[in-house]
Amino acid sequence: MPIQPLEIPVIREAACRALGEDMGPVDITSSALIPPESRSKAPPESRSKARIFVKEAGILSGAPIAQRVFNELDPSLVCKLNKQDGDSFQAQDTIMELSGLTRAILTGERSALNLLQHLSGIATETGRYVKEVSHTNCRILDTRKTTPGLRQLQKYAVRCGGGVNHRMGLYDAFMAKDNHVAIRPGEEGLREAVARMRSFDPDAMRSFDPDAPLIFEADNIDQVVVLAECKVDQILLDNMSCEMMEDAVQVVQGRCKLEASGNMTLSRVKEVAETGVDFISVGALTHSVRALDFSLEILT
Repeated sequence: MPIQPLEIPVIREAACRALGEDMGPVDITSSALIPPESRSKAPPESRSKARIFVKEAGILSGAPIAQRVFNELDPSLVCKLNKQDGDSFQAQDTIMELSGLTRAILTGERSALNLLQHLSGIATETGRYVKEVSHTNCRILDTRKTTPGLRQLQKYAVRCGGGVNHRMGLYDAFMAKDNHVAIRPGEEGLREAVARMRSFDPDAMRSFDPDAPLIFEADNIDQVVVLAECKVDQILLDNMSCEMMEDAVQVVQGRCKLEASGNMTLSRVKEVAETGVDFISVGALTHSVRALDFSLEILT
């Protein structure tokens, strides 16, 4: 399945923001050591060729943003991508070949590498989870536990790794968790909450999607029974044992989707998927993933 790409304004904003916080008004080191290119006489060191390579195996994410970093500094810089986002790579693979102004390559180096290593780390970790459940129909979901300001990028990286995005924010899906229904506890409170969501007036917000799915968190099987009867779109099984999840699958009988959530680890995810749930949400994909090791090397 093709990966839904990032929109061009998102790519450019991410590249410019990364450059802005790193170089500030000027990269004083590169400006002091690398002569500028001039029309009359271009010193050999003013233009270079370089490569970005990786020191460990993984799945690529962030290549278009890294490319944009360099082109913001040198629009004429030639960037050849040897791998596309979503592709697997091995240690020492050359991901990207660069040819252009030396100052642009050196100034953009860290911003480009930071984006590649973080997003590829997310894609790679997502790929590990996806592989563990590949023998089932279960899909791996991300969560809203993202770094502030980086949600679109991090969720894109999840897609590169074969995962599926949960809601992007508070605006594109109803999702009632325990704190939402605590003010109206019990079976009647759940039924009332479902009814209130279904009667929500879309005219109250021009951007509101009237088809936004109804997702409810359940802490026990009794709540699953009620929510299945109410025909919500998805039930989030919060911190349930695998035995309870199997019971929930039997109760629901396909009337709605089931999502397992809470302390999901790579060692546990296979067993959870085999209970028959439709989704497993994993906050660790974005909130605590390890970055991969990328490096840039000047060749000539």
